[in-house]
Amino acid sequence: MTYQLAAPLLDACVLGIVSGEEVYGYTLTQRVQEIVDISESTLYPVLRRLQKENLLTTYDRPFQGRNRRYYQITPQGLSKLEFYRCEWEIYQKQVSIMLGGKLND
Repeated sequence: MTYQLAAPLLDACVLGIVSGEEVYGYTLTQRVQEIVDISESTLYPVLRRLQKENLLTTYDRPFQGRNRRYYQITPQGLSKLEFYRCEWEIYQKQVSIMLGGKLND
């Protein structure tokens, strides 16, 4: 991708993925990497920060003799995601106008 993903947009992407289902760290990383060129070393601090802000919670579940850490969104995380979605709509329209594109209303 040509454009850099700023922290709030990365937060929104992570919250959006986790809002659909509880996922463990590796799967979450893979899903984000399908869209954005990002390393695990960048993503895991984001996950820890979202936990610290009470937007995500975690739990461990054994799988083939090892624990997998699963992430799930909190009610505060859902509220923050809705905020990000509204902000994204505004931002997307503004950038489309500046680039001379048509708006899809």
